[in-house]
Amino acid sequence: MKPAIRIDDYWYDLPDDRIAKYPLEHRDDSKLLVNLDGTPRDCLFKDIAEYLPSSALMVFNETKVVPARLLFKRDSGALIEIFCLEPKNPADYQQAFATTDNCVWKAIVGNAKKWKGDTLSLLVEHIEDENVKAVDLKADLIDREDNAFIVRFSWNGGASFSQVMEMCGKIPIPPYLNRDTQPIDATRYQTLYAKIEGSVAAPTAGLHFTEKELAAIDNKGIERVKLCLHVGAGTFLPVKSEFIADHSMHGEPFSVNRDFLDKLARYAGKEIVAVGTTSIRSLESLYYLGVHCIERGEPGVVEQWEPYREEGYAYSSSEAVNALIKYLDNNKLTSITSRTNLIIVPSYEFKFVTYMVTNFHQPKSTLLLLIAAAVGDGWKQMYGFAMDNGYRFLSYGDSSLLKVQYRFELS
Repeated sequence: MKPAIRIDDYWYDLPDDRIAKYPLEHRDDSKLLVNLDGTPRDCLFKDIAEYLPSSALMVFNETKVVPARLLFKRDSGALIEIFCLEPKNPADYQQAFATTDNCVWKAIVGNAKKWKGDTLSLLVEHIEDENVKAVDLKADLIDREDNAFIVRFSWNGGASFSQVMEMCGKIPIPPYLNRDTQPIDATRYQTLYAKIEGSVAAPTAGLHFTEKELAAIDNKGIERVKLCLHVGAGTFLPVKSEFIADHSMHGEPFSVNRDFLDKLARYAGKEIVAVGTTSIRSLESLYYLGVHCIERGEPGVVEQWEPYREEGYAYSSSEAVNALIKYLDNNKLTSITSRTNLIIVPSYEFKFVTYMVTNFHQPKSTLLLLIAAAVGDGWKQMYGFAMDNGYRFLSYGDSSLLKVQYRFELS
């Protein structure tokens, strides 16, 4: 049953000057709001290990942001921006980035009315090891899908599409920064552990970590593991409906390997710290994939309102993750890739996550609803505390460490 939640109840005043337009000089100089017992505390991110539960499992998202904004110029002088969202042919991210002559992507096209269907061309010269390499990237509009375009890219020279993006594209920083991409974003809009290409937005809770914090976490006996969810542009979509029940949640692909599931099975019902909302959505989605295996024999896409069915769920988190492991073993698979449309809003009961590290989110957003699902109306006190104590907001802003109050009863 869809929760009857008015989005206007999740609004707060966010002045533009409180939005962090640029990162701090040092990643871990950020402030850290610690809220473990309902009372916010003003701390520093570099001390985060002190506040984490020992002998916990800590989950990071190792996705990497790609330079997905490609700017073309027509013969008429009109500028056409193609913002790559996800690959269509090949549909697999790694295969798409490895192609060396052409691939097809779903994209948002800026100034689309000026694109008359002609082939767009972008010639870029790139200096590498004192050698000049030229890439002639072409784009053809081949179809429409939902509110997006299907674009075929082709190029010469034998470079991979990943290399072509690096030469021709720009990192797609969030629109609310109200500025163009700058050189600093190439490194600072990536986590230190970013590895698997595919995101068009960073998992920003991880931007604060340096090797120092990671070493302190290890020294505390906390086990670190990684999953991958590629963050889509939908993460910035505003909620336009009066009630959240009428909002369509964006879908994103995610994957975990067998080793990850083995460790998750050992920690199910224990302390699990998720770094960022993308890690949270992935972890919680694994429960429903396990339910699919139990009830249907195989996992499928996690639908938006699955957690809220009237009859609830009788399976523990351990049963769900072990069902996934059994599915992998029976099918001789070493990893699982799926897609989640999961929305986490108040009334949700967390299946795996007990603590979360996250930044401060926009008013009336699905991300703020996720925070409210974890801490209840205490989010208002937290955000008021952050506003009164000079915290910086959104992607390049400060961080928080929260303890989840609303847990699923079955362990």
